[in-house]
Amino acid sequence: MYTDQVPKKSIGQTYTKEEALELDGSDGLRHLRSEFIIPTKNDLKRKTLSSQSTVTGAQEELCIYLCGNSLGLQPRRTTDHVNAHLRAWATKGVFGHFKAHEDSRIPPFVDIDDVAAQRMAPIVGASASEVAVMETLSANLHLMMASFYRPTKERYKVIVEGKAFPSDHYAVESQIRHHGLDPERAMILIEPPDPLQATIATSQVLSTIERHASTTALILLPGVQYYTGQLFDIRTITANAHSYGIIIGWDLAHAVGNVELQLHDWEVDFAVWCSYKYLNSGPGAIGGLFVHDNHTQVDREATKNGLEGYRPRLAGWWGGDKAMRFQMGSPLLRVVADGLPEFIPIPGAAGFQVGNPCALAICPLLASLEIFAIASMPAVRLKSVMLTNYLEELLSRGRGAQLSIRLKPGLLEGVMVELEEQGVVVDERKPDVIRVAPAPLYNTFSDVWNFVAIFEVACTKADRKKKNIGGASGALGGTEDKAPNLTSHIPSPHCNFRCLPAELLALQSGEDIIAQATRLLRVPEPETLVYSI
Repeated sequence: MYTDQVPKKSIGQTYTKEEALELDGSDGLRHLRSEFIIPTKNDLKRKTLSSQSTVTGAQEELCIYLCGNSLGLQPRRTTDHVNAHLRAWATKGVFGHFKAHEDSRIPPFVDIDDVAAQRMAPIVGASASEVAVMETLSANLHLMMASFYRPTKERYKVIVEGKAFPSDHYAVESQIRHHGLDPERAMILIEPPDPLQATIATSQVLSTIERHASTTALILLPGVQYYTGQLFDIRTITANAHSYGIIIGWDLAHAVGNVELQLHDWEVDFAVWCSYKYLNSGPGAIGGLFVHDNHTQVDREATKNGLEGYRPRLAGWWGGDKAMRFQMGSPLLRVVADGLPEFIPIPGAAGFQVGNPCALAICPLLASLEIFAIASMPAVRLKSVMLTNYLEELLSRGRGAQLSIRLKPGLLEGVMVELEEQGVVVDERKPDVIRVAPAPLYNTFSDVWNFVAIFEVACTKADRKKKNIGGASGALGGTEDKAPNLTSHIPSPHCNFRCLPAELLALQSGEDIIAQATRLLRVPEPETLVYSI
C-alpha cells in the first residue's frame, strides 16, 4: 500500500505528495508534458495495439515513465510530420525531392537533412555548418575515426573510457586492427582507480593523457557515461588534449538533449550521437555528428593542382556539392586520368555525409526539435537538475541528475517485476543496477515522488521474497499502513563513489532492504560529489 509520505527530510519531517504537486504547479515547462504521448498502465499490459480503453467513464491512469535515457517518449507532433512526408511521397513521387507544400512543416526531401542540421545546432552549441544529421551513432563513429584516427609509428594509441558502451569499444578495436595494429598495445583504457570506485575523476583523465601523450593519436570519451550517468568535463579535457596536440572526439549519446553543450566554443574536434534517447525520435532513429570548422575547410585551388585540399575521409555522393548532385561534370569535380570525376566535399560537416539520409527517419527528429525550440536547452537543463535533485533527495538527501541505483545482489528481478506491475518504466542493467532518468520535457515532480514510494515497496517485497519470508499484504508485509522509509534503514559499510552532477547513487547491501546514502560531501574538484554509503 502506498501512502502520502516518503523519506524524511529530518527527524519529524517528511516529503509529502502535496509538496510534489506544488513543485509541478510552479514548473515553467509543465505545459510541454502535453506534447508527448505517455503510455497508460493498461497500455503497458495490453497484448494488442488497439487503443480502446478498458476503463468506463474514467481516464486511464498514466504510467510513470523514467526511461528517457534509453528511449524517449513519442511527441504528439510525430504523427503529423511522418504523415506529411508520406503524403508528399504519395502525391509527388520523385518530385517530392524538390517541391515544397504550403501546408507542410517538413521541407522537400532533398533539403530535409539541412533543415534538421540547422535545428540541431543550438542543441549542441554549434553552427549549422558544423552539424550533419545522418547514419547511426556507430556508423558515424567509424566515419569519424576513418578521418581522425591517423596513426603513425610514434603516435598510434587511442585513449578510451574502460566502461564505455560496448559498441564504442568494438569500433575502436576494429579501427586499430584495420590499421594493422594490436589493440592490446594501442588501446588505453581509463578505469576507476579501485573496484569500489564507480566513476572517474577529471584529474585521472588528465593524468592518463599526460602519461601517454607522446604516443597517442586519438582520444574518445563519453559526454555522459551510459552506466553511471557521470557527466565528463568536456571543456577541460578537450583543452588538455589539445595542449598535447591530440585529436579528441566525444560520444554524446547520453548528453545530447540532456545537458548544455558548447561544442564549437570548447573546440571539440568531433562528436557523434543518437537521437532516440533524450531527443525522442524513435527506436533506432537517425544519428548526428559534429565536426569543428577547424577541420572542414576545402581548398579548391589545391584540389585543382592535384593536391588534397581537405581532410581525408570516406566519401559518398551526398557529401559533394548539393547543387550538382544529380549532374555529371560538376565544377567541383576534378577529372582524373581515367576520366572519372574525383570527389570534392562540401565545406562543413555535411561533407562527411556518404549516402542520402532517410527523409522518413528525419521527420520524427524534426518533430522533437520543434519542442526543444519552445523550451531552450538552458531551461531544459535547469528543470533536469531540479527533478533529479528532488529524486536524489527523496532517496538520499543529495542532488544529481540521472541516477543509477545499485541494489543488493539478487533483488533486481523481483524489483523490476513489481515496478512493471505498478506501471513504472525504468532501465535495468544486470546484475544489480536500475537507471532512473526523469526527462524534463515530460516528467513531473509527482512522477518522481510516486516512483520513490513504489520503489521502496518493490525493494521490500523483493527482499522478503528472497529471504522466503512470504508475500506482503501491506507495504511492509504485514498490517502496516505506512510506506517503508529509506531513512530508517541501517547504512551499509562506507564506500565512496565520486560522481559529477549527473550521476551515480549506489545502493548496496546492508542488513535491511537497501542501504541509503547518509552523507553528502563537497570535495575540492569542481562540481564533484562524494556519496558515502
